[in-house]
Amino acid sequence: MAEAHQAVAFQFTVTPEGVAFQLSREALKQIYLSGVSSWKKRLARLKNSILTGVFPGTPSGWLAVVAVTVGATYFGIDVSVGLIFRIQNCRRCLGVRSRSLLSALIFSSGAWMLGVLLRRQALRLLLSYHGWMFEPHGKTRPSTKIWASMVRVMSGRHPMLYSFQTSLPKLPVPRVADTIQRYLESVRPLLDEERFLDMEALYLLLKSWWATNYVSDWWEEYIYLRGRSPIMVNSNYYVMDFLYTTPTHLQAARAGNAVHSILLYRRRLDREDLAPVMALGVVPLCSYQMERIFNTTRIPGKQADRLLHLSDSRHLAVFHKGRFFKVWLYHAGKLLPPRDLEMQFQRILDDPSPPETGEERLAALTAGERLPWAEAREKYFSRGKNKASLDCVERAAFFVTLDEEEHGFDPDKEDSLDRYSKSLLHGQCCDRWFDKSFSLVVYRNGKLGANAEHSWADAPIIGHLWEFMLATDHFQLGYCSDGHCHGVPNTALPPPQRLTWDIPEECCNVIDASYAVARALADDIDFHSFRFVEFGKGRIKKCRTSPDSFIQIALQLAHFRDKGRFCLTYEASMTRLFREGRTETVRSCTSEATAFVRSMADPSCSSSERLELFHVAAEKHQHLYRLAMTGSGLDRHLFCLYVVSRYLGVESPFLDKVLSEPWRLSTSQTPQQQIKMFDLEAHPECASSGGGFGPVADDGYGVSYIIAGENLVTFHVSSKFSSPETVSVHRRAATAPFGPTP
Repeated sequence: MAEAHQAVAFQFTVTPEGVAFQLSREALKQIYLSGVSSWKKRLARLKNSILTGVFPGTPSGWLAVVAVTVGATYFGIDVSVGLIFRIQNCRRCLGVRSRSLLSALIFSSGAWMLGVLLRRQALRLLLSYHGWMFEPHGKTRPSTKIWASMVRVMSGRHPMLYSFQTSLPKLPVPRVADTIQRYLESVRPLLDEERFLDMEALYLLLKSWWATNYVSDWWEEYIYLRGRSPIMVNSNYYVMDFLYTTPTHLQAARAGNAVHSILLYRRRLDREDLAPVMALGVVPLCSYQMERIFNTTRIPGKQADRLLHLSDSRHLAVFHKGRFFKVWLYHAGKLLPPRDLEMQFQRILDDPSPPETGEERLAALTAGERLPWAEAREKYFSRGKNKASLDCVERAAFFVTLDEEEHGFDPDKEDSLDRYSKSLLHGQCCDRWFDKSFSLVVYRNGKLGANAEHSWADAPIIGHLWEFMLATDHFQLGYCSDGHCHGVPNTALPPPQRLTWDIPEECCNVIDASYAVARALADDIDFHSFRFVEFGKGRIKKCRTSPDSFIQIALQLAHFRDKGRFCLTYEASMTRLFREGRTETVRSCTSEATAFVRSMADPSCSSSERLELFHVAAEKHQHLYRLAMTGSGLDRHLFCLYVVSRYLGVESPFLDKVLSEPWRLSTSQTPQQQIKMFDLEAHPECASSGGGFGPVADDGYGVSYIIAGENLVTFHVSSKFSSPETVSVHRRAATAPFGPTP
């Protein structure tokens, strides 16, 4: 147990008179309380697994069925149509009354379970309907209203976080012809391998019978875990703090409240006490990805990485000024309050000890190439104190960096958000543990952010946690007038434990090499983050246009004005309407969008013509987005076809061509207010800054945006300095309003 490491419960001393034993009552008490807490958590998980396993049924429903059946039997009413009598005749070893009661109990339990299964199947069929996605905004058909009412009835009154997992439909395998047709619409290539693709479609359909999701496991392995290039910048992404407000400027206090808020979220997650995210307040989204938010680390391998996920972790790994610390999260079986956490973080900040040899840049191993890190981990960190300290980092609930820099939005400094973004994306290349599920970064001025590893889940999952943390920190926990966390610190708590290392010179050379690779990658990133405040979703919706479609078409126009040509465009869409769904691609560069963009470059085109072309383009984009969300996208299907072709050793020039095409414009929208814990209109100062990611192509752009409030859109634009074709901060001359012509 965690507290057992903080005190010695049993000691003995060998003396000339014999062996003297000493018992520490306080230490034994800590061990006892920790054990009680552990068993409480196990019992809670057992209870939740039972409740989730019988959903949409409930124990109270079972009790009601049993009561009705037994009561009817008592009054001589046979509700089983003879089944209870048959069961009763099979139990001749008991008395008549006992047999009657037991038979009624068995029948009622079976009837209740049958009802649960039928109700679950009915709910799965209802959730397989996605026609509501394609209805015009604000115009719901009566049949859809009836469908929504049926879903609500079948869903019960208080579903838990994972209640809907067994009721969500599987992601369907699209027809190859449909996928190819949509691909032809986006890039217009030639295809002459129908027989091969038909065979592969049958294989994928077979896989979908035994796999929960025919895409997700391959996507996680081949897109993420088998990648050998640095995950820093190339895969990891970041999220930011409030844009305008900082609840406290005391670094340790902000860390204390933030960590406590995150752990409150973890506790609710463990208890499944979080409500499922619901589309339209009716349709549940898959919660599977949330299982690995905490206690998860990406472990490097020579051929492929793997994910280490623990059921629980009772400590944090903290980095400050090149040193690693272990901070216990519980005392006397209870979660440390914010003031105690603040005290522990302040102790780390006040610790004057220098880093050990090789320790300062140790985390650069997680920022560089994966193969050198895997080899170094096996050679230098598989035994002794290095293994013990590495286990502490990898088995921590999450990673915390107490950063020495100050960042945040400053209206007087034009590049303040740019520097803030780069710091969260890569930092100093050795002060975040990029393999952890996420690293919380707390700056010296109280601002914070996070860097997240991508393989275990997608950005909306971290966004869900992040919204809970920010709202809990600011609106529920709060701070004293002097900026400290509320409460009185327990000064008797043992201080954080300094991790120790024994890093030889050869390992230091590997660390330096990884740092050089990461540093070169970080220095090449051109980042520009900025606010757009002239208008937001409020005005866009008045034009009867989807805000997301509006921005995607605007990005096509901006890219065309920048480069004078169009490119393959990636927009991430979620597929969490299906069990274990992750993402699908929306190819936003459509024929309709390019027609509108060309009209903007044509001075002879009238405003009414441009407006008509814009609405057509927006409708096409919305249609593609809905297809992607409802399992009819094309890119994940093509990806799986490619994987199967590799397995079977069949060469497909078509698939090779499709999978090698670069996404020179990669885009994503950050979800806003998945958990509505406060009114954003009443507190506009608490608008989120969103987050961002690095460019996918060396000569392309990465664009993330968040539509925060009615009059604010924040953009995060990344590219590479080494590419002569891209520049993240681009200010066009006023003499060229329409950009280059095609």
